[in-house]
Amino acid sequence: MAKETGRKLIAQNKKARHDYHIIDTYECGLVLTGTEVKSLRQGRASLVDGFVQIDNNEAWLHNVHVPEYTQGTWTNHSARRKRKLLMHRAEIDKLASKTQETGHTIVPLALYFKDGRAKVEIALAKGKKEYDKRQTLREKQDRRETDRVISAAKRRQRA
Repeated sequence: MAKETGRKLIAQNKKARHDYHIIDTYECGLVLTGTEVKSLRQGRASLVDGFVQIDNNEAWLHNVHVPEYTQGTWTNHSARRKRKLLMHRAEIDKLASKTQETGHTIVPLALYFKDGRAKVEIALAKGKKEYDKRQTLREKQDRRETDRVISAAKRRQRA
């Protein structure tokens, strides 16, 4: 069997980028059972309510939904169990100290396979206020509008 290379995206948390200011990102490995890996290979997972908590100098991923494997037997996993993250001690200590500050949290951004291994991209984030969210949407709309105007001008130039 050929060795898998590259990055294959499984799930993405787009809402996190809308609700939080992303300060720093980290790539972590995951401790998974066999049926979880098979379910992820089918491309089924949800990061929407997920968060990371640090207990006893270990990072744990909570509330990430990996549905049960359809061909699984009694060995199937529970869908929303907490999963251990594989990180360096220095990274865990840094995240633990940063999350003690008010308003900081750790959220998962993406779940993917990299060279055949399941990885999760997590981010140290600070919650946005309602007016920050409106400002972000306004900037996004302005950027779209300017792109439309530029592309229309280029089209007119070519014609």
